[in-house]
Amino acid sequence: MSEKVRVRFAPSPTGPLHIGGVRTALYNYLFARKTGGTFLLRVEDTDQTRFVPGAEQYILDSLAWLGISPDEGVGIGGPHAPYRQSERKALYKQYADQLIQEGKAYYAFDSSEELDAMRTMYESKGSAFQYNALTRVKLRNSLAMVPHEVEALLASDTPYVIRLKVPAKGEIRFQDSVRDWVHVHTSSMDDKVLMKSDGMPTYHLANVVDDHIMEITHVIRGEEWLPSAPLHILLYQAFGWQAPQFAHLPLLLKPEGNGKLSKRDADLGGFPVFPLEWTDPQTGAVSKGFKQEGYLPEATLNFLAFLGWNPGTEQELFSLDELVNAFSLERINKAGAKFDVNKAKWFNEQYVKQQPVSELAFAYLPEIESGQAEAFVRLFLDRITFPQELSQKVAEFSAFPKEYDATVLANKWNSEAQKGLLAIQICIEHIQDWHAESIKHAIHETLETEGIKMGKVMQMLRVALSGNGAGPDLMISMELWGKQQVAERLSVALAQFPKLSE
Repeated sequence: MSEKVRVRFAPSPTGPLHIGGVRTALYNYLFARKTGGTFLLRVEDTDQTRFVPGAEQYILDSLAWLGISPDEGVGIGGPHAPYRQSERKALYKQYADQLIQEGKAYYAFDSSEELDAMRTMYESKGSAFQYNALTRVKLRNSLAMVPHEVEALLASDTPYVIRLKVPAKGEIRFQDSVRDWVHVHTSSMDDKVLMKSDGMPTYHLANVVDDHIMEITHVIRGEEWLPSAPLHILLYQAFGWQAPQFAHLPLLLKPEGNGKLSKRDADLGGFPVFPLEWTDPQTGAVSKGFKQEGYLPEATLNFLAFLGWNPGTEQELFSLDELVNAFSLERINKAGAKFDVNKAKWFNEQYVKQQPVSELAFAYLPEIESGQAEAFVRLFLDRITFPQELSQKVAEFSAFPKEYDATVLANKWNSEAQKGLLAIQICIEHIQDWHAESIKHAIHETLETEGIKMGKVMQMLRVALSGNGAGPDLMISMELWGKQQVAERLSVALAQFPKLSE
């Protein structure tokens, strides 16, 4: 095996890439970049019955959007092409045959009906059926048959699978980078199928063979694969190969922290669990995507990095390069990571604020003159979570108030406030330089002359102009509304307030 770090992300094209899979890809990418290694993308499509059209391209598009760039693999090529397991079918059969020849695997001719009957019988006795060292001698396989019976079945093209011959006694132990030492007795393991009756390998065989051939040094994958790791170790031992270093990542948990995160949780909670929007080719159902919901790729990566890993410092905002420098397998947590949607939004807010004002204006306010559009962006930048909210904010801002904050009216509307607003109304007519600072100065002088404190009037002025008791900078808002519109809004409000306060 190569001394240089080689890692792989090996998704199955059975549907859209889940955000947990994206995290796996990210951690592999970070580890490769941190160590000066190679990041490989392999598509594990051995389960042809679950293949979903468009899923592979979706995987490629998702990684591209996030900037997780493989060094070799599907769509790129490399020294170990092809990188789709369906295109390596003949290779796996060679290795399965090798195990049979060495007595480490065997042919099993049991039909699905026979196995179902066996399961039913065991269940009737209150136990669970396992195809293992205890039961295999009683079943239809090459271990329980004489050679000529096996040869006859093979010659007649009787369907069969190839199963691994798991030792009746023994212990599998390995050190996981996240879980530390893992111990499993072989008596608890099934004789797993390595080659299916359709001639396709199972995930287990294809995964081990490909990882060996492609010189994978570290396997970084989700916790759901931890139960399969002893089997994979056993396969490495059967072939006489050195096993890679394993690191099994913690589960992603529901936002409330109880149970594994699912698509159903996302649907109920109204948040995405896929990087890109996905339309089911069979049902037409549309699932939300981080990109389409307005999450920036940088924010999404930052959020995902912290789902199961921490840098050991107080720093939370990391560029991709900074994540590379800070990342280590040692700082990955064992415990499940809560998928905190509010934290994802917080990350997005921080990255939205870092976007160039001109770019946001151009992308999201294209129908507004550039100078004014940029002014709108600056006004609302601290008040949005997603950039597409800008257009809605501007639309609400530009519309005349349909109602006024009743609480503020009840508490703040009095003769002094009325006097102040009437004075401001006259003041506005005489302001020549219609900019925020000039407006503020003129209003301050007017109220000072009238002997009215600004605090007594300003919230009522805001309500009069916007309808709301709180909002963005009022003077900048007035500048953007324009002198004529401010005068109109104030005139309408002064006519309404006495009636509304009765």
